[in-house]
Amino acid sequence: MKMLKTSVVLLAAMIAMNLQAVRADQPRMQEALAHLREARAALAKAEHNKNGHRERAIELLNQTIAEVEAGISQAR
Repeated sequence: MKMLKTSVVLLAAMIAMNLQAVRADQPRMQEALAHLREARAALAKAEHNKNGHRERAIELLNQTIAEVEAGISQAR
């Protein structure tokens, strides 16, 4: 029983370390994702819709964010 408990703890630790490595992986993609999210937040705070352009830009950013997230997931 003690060996099983130790094995489970070791497995959990290995999984946790692996997840941290994945998050640290692809630093440029993570950086780009952060910038895209910042841009989306800035546009959301902007005044007026600029004849629909602000809204369209937010839609395009949402699509771009989804693509970057998919790319990050694909590489895992």
